[in-house]
Amino acid sequence: MLKTRFENYPKGRPFSAILGDLLGKGIFNVDNDLWKFQRKIASLELGSVSLRSHAFDIITSEIHSRLIPLLSSVSDENIYIRLDLQDVFRRFSFDTICKFSFGFDPGCLKLSLPISEFASAFDLASKLSAERAITASPLVWKLKRALNLGSEKKLKHAIKSVHELADGVIKYKRKIIKKNSPREDLLSRFMATIDDDEFLRDIVISFLLAGRDTVASALTAFFWLLSENPAAIESIRDESDRIIGARSEIASFDQLREMCYLQAAVHETLRLFPPVQFDSKFCENDDVLPDGTFVARGTRVTYHPYAMGRMERIWGPDCFDFRPERWLENGVFKMENPFKYPVFQAGPRVCLGKEMAVMEMKIVALCVIRKFDIRVDLSGQAPKFLPGLTATVRGGLPITVRERKQ
Repeated sequence: MLKTRFENYPKGRPFSAILGDLLGKGIFNVDNDLWKFQRKIASLELGSVSLRSHAFDIITSEIHSRLIPLLSSVSDENIYIRLDLQDVFRRFSFDTICKFSFGFDPGCLKLSLPISEFASAFDLASKLSAERAITASPLVWKLKRALNLGSEKKLKHAIKSVHELADGVIKYKRKIIKKNSPREDLLSRFMATIDDDEFLRDIVISFLLAGRDTVASALTAFFWLLSENPAAIESIRDESDRIIGARSEIASFDQLREMCYLQAAVHETLRLFPPVQFDSKFCENDDVLPDGTFVARGTRVTYHPYAMGRMERIWGPDCFDFRPERWLENGVFKMENPFKYPVFQAGPRVCLGKEMAVMEMKIVALCVIRKFDIRVDLSGQAPKFLPGLTATVRGGLPITVRERKQ
């Protein structure tokens, strides 16, 4: 197994040296094994208690120092101030994932709601990359890329900006790590075993892609569904009052794990509105599906979590209903088979950040629900999505906020 190929290397051994040894011995194939190597490193780091504790601290700090003050600032009994909750969550998740991944704070959720150069370049690169999928033919964007025209020219500049900003952060981290600073963020931890800056940059950007828009998308859908199902709000409040008390500011990590209804509501949201609505894989070798269908090597296979979450033969006749109770058995949360519920993928490519993403959703949802009454103003219509790498509500999620009287 790949695990045994590098476990004997001492901690701190440069990545390039380990990779060179494996290649030289002929036991490491770049095409087949590199992604496994990346995942193994990430899995070891993300599974550590200290890193999860660090993520919890970052999220709670962002909630108390920025999210709650921002919502309080637009909460007025006499004046209705509309706020785009989707934009708020995108800013929140960008701040937290940058702090967690890079160890730097872009400050997107400050009360002034500033424009971040990094966030803007990142958004543009994601948007233009997704638009490739809806072109009439791949030849269109490939020709534009070859000629450096239109959207492909913009994409090239956006990617360059993201890379330059990420490279700047990596260089800065290299300097401060030499001064024996604590290695709390993900980038600093990777630097303990990897000395290839381009490799580091790609890993961290992949975490930004995975952890920013997905969490924001899920939280946006969560609060829209709660606005349509007010009984669920009361159930979450009652459960949290019972576990942490009516006046507590925030739950501990262990207390969050006790909140089965909140966990169920989060997973029910992801069933109906998965952040990644469809995804594709390419078959590495000839294979046969369980129903006997032959799939040739190189075939692109697309699956659709959004559609799968709404199929009656999978979820029953109430598949279109928001019903967190379907995830509870005698009041205890029960996880579904990941191949039935592929929101976080399944098998060897299951999402490494699943637990952290769910934890972030639960903390944010709990703090906002306990402190504020949120009214969504979509005129009773279901959200409409823009094409993109993740589900984004067209026009945002306009809300008005009222602070609850304790």
